[in-house]
Amino acid sequence: MKLFIGGACQGKRVYAETVTGITEWIDGNVCEYDEIYSCKAMTHFHMYVRRCMEEKKDVSELAEHIIERNPDVVLVANEIGYGVVPVEAFERNYRETFGRICTKLAAYSSEVHRVVCGLGTVIKHD
Repeated sequence: MKLFIGGACQGKRVYAETVTGITEWIDGNVCEYDEIYSCKAMTHFHMYVRRCMEEKKDVSELAEHIIERNPDVVLVANEIGYGVVPVEAFERNYRETFGRICTKLAAYSSEVHRVVCGLGTVIKHD
């Protein structure tokens, strides 16, 4: 697994394509929920998690399921844990839940990259 994170509109997917050579991506905004277990790569992973939570799907073991069922997937996601803590309860829960999922996935991943202004920094490389 490879995880690419960074702020919105920072060139994460283009950078991930350069690093991995993958050009076929599914979009976490609109994909079918089970596609995450068979795709090569997903962009907008943060929105996939948000959609699941908005539809009251159980995401408590999402990281473990991804690791078990699609251990070679490449995920691109926005960092959402910086800045002012949201007032709305759902937004706070989403932020914390997504952070915990990414923490588990990063621990498992062979590579984790942080992208700012299209430039990647390798955070982890096994």
